[in-house]
Amino acid sequence: MESRHVHYAELGLVNTRELFKKAMAGKYAIPAYNFNNMEQLQAIITACAETSSPVIIQVSKGARSYANETMLRFMAMGAVQMAREMGSDIPVCLHLDHGDSFELCKSCIESGFSSVMIDGSHLPYDENIALTRRVAEYAHQHDVTVEGELGVLAGIEDDVSAEHSTYTKPEEVEDFVLKTGVDSLAISIGTSHGAYKFKPGRPVPPLRFDILEECEKRLPGFPIVLHGASSVVQEYVDLINSHGGRMEGAVGVPEEQLRRAAASAVCKINIDSDGRLAFTAKIREYFAKDPKEFDPRKYLGEARKELIKLIKHKNEAVLGSAGKA
Repeated sequence: MESRHVHYAELGLVNTRELFKKAMAGKYAIPAYNFNNMEQLQAIITACAETSSPVIIQVSKGARSYANETMLRFMAMGAVQMAREMGSDIPVCLHLDHGDSFELCKSCIESGFSSVMIDGSHLPYDENIALTRRVAEYAHQHDVTVEGELGVLAGIEDDVSAEHSTYTKPEEVEDFVLKTGVDSLAISIGTSHGAYKFKPGRPVPPLRFDILEECEKRLPGFPIVLHGASSVVQEYVDLINSHGGRMEGAVGVPEEQLRRAAASAVCKINIDSDGRLAFTAKIREYFAKDPKEFDPRKYLGEARKELIKLIKHKNEAVLGSAGKA
């Protein structure tokens, strides 16, 4: 039995087009938070509704498989309804993070995603263009926005893995955007995936704002995206390690650098690892304090509460998106 194409508007979702226009004009970035389960999604929506922030809820290929695509569609619709019941009309976009094939992007579009990323950054330049253009042409038939990527981020997160970073070449961005028709572009300026972004004990290298500024000059008014932008909050790393974890050397991007990026052409910043760390830290702490507890609502509830706190902080102090819905 063939499934019906579900347009994202039926779920109450929006694409990124207007969100990015407003973000660029207002010098802030839209938060893009990854989720895998109900508690994470509840925390994202609660925090963004309470801070009146637009939000991109995003899932990787692995997260979509984990949650089940039908369940995921109803979770997204429920997230919008949850915000409305809280008295908030924040715009919510459902985005595929690091899509790796045309078929995956097409499937997401048909199941109600309002935005997709096709990541061909690991391919030769011409192949990246061809794949990205194919996805953009299909997505735009359904008013779904598309994010492409130039440059490779190091690190490991879900299905994305690279040993070394390759900075985006500013001289390629105009040609890439023109030939692909993408709506936004993820670039590599020194961020990386996962919780181990830099070598411990050494100064954290500053982001390559010179590359960002050159991309801005070549693509005036065009939305730029930053991946791998978790700060790897040391409070959570310490909490994990003090309760049986082993996360020595976990280091992230300083928040002040992300705030500077958010005030530029960067209008979407992806945050995943920080949320995972907050969640894990509170669960480990809970079990250490009450080893007899086995009710998931208790320890997941504490994790959800901490994630709400983290996201509110990100919206208010780092991305500048609070009050912009």
